[in-house]
Amino acid sequence: MSHKLQITRTGEVEHWTLNDPATRNALTDEVVAALAQACARAAQDTALRFVVLQGSGGFFCAGGSLGSFAQAIGQALPTGQTDPLMATNAGFGHLLGSLCALPQILLVAADGPAMGGGLGLLCCGDFVLATPAAVFATPEVTLGVVPAQIAPFVHRRLGDRLARQMMLSGEKISAPQALDQGLVDELTDDLPAAVASRISALRRAAPGAVAHTKALICMINQAPAHDLPAQAAIKFAANLRSPEAAEGLAAFAQKRKPGWAA
Repeated sequence: MSHKLQITRTGEVEHWTLNDPATRNALTDEVVAALAQACARAAQDTALRFVVLQGSGGFFCAGGSLGSFAQAIGQALPTGQTDPLMATNAGFGHLLGSLCALPQILLVAADGPAMGGGLGLLCCGDFVLATPAAVFATPEVTLGVVPAQIAPFVHRRLGDRLARQMMLSGEKISAPQALDQGLVDELTDDLPAAVASRISALRRAAPGAVAHTKALICMINQAPAHDLPAQAAIKFAANLRSPEAAEGLAAFAQKRKPGWAA
């Protein structure tokens, strides 16, 4: 298990802590792989009833890391080649699906920013708790990038109107706004106490019934006509190789407006 994902267990409860404050707990390939491994293990653990996903260092998650994509930004794919970006990007989509499908109740505890892919993680929670310091955004389009894999999960959480407004504007949402919009279920100044209280109340739910109910919800949410991770990966890869993404990400790094916003 990666040291950037710390897992601690007390009885029937596990805390999964994103632990890379230097990157604001960014979703590197290593972190995504560690989360996928944790999901696969938890899916077989009938003694585990609750998973708490949280971040360290005053951040929840800053979103995806473009480190492994750096050489592809703004570069056209050679003719006849299968784009390697697609498999990596689709892998994150499958992770989000695995988080939603956990047979345990998944609580997300956000103390600090949840951005881009980090917001995608948050939208997988059955219950989302946050502190007033939390802030939320899907800034991808302002960088010339597509919020490819998180889009279905943000849409499920917020509904069509609010999901469109959030993903098409890239604007930040404060913790009180997130509570009003249903992105967050509870605001608290004492996150550990609130999580413990919520778990105590949820113990009334039988674990077997919870697992079957979550499986049913996943069946309802599936889109059988499309492989969403694959379709989203196609759009992500094509967009990341475009001049627009190169300009957007360069503008972000240089702390200036991109050409289309000047």
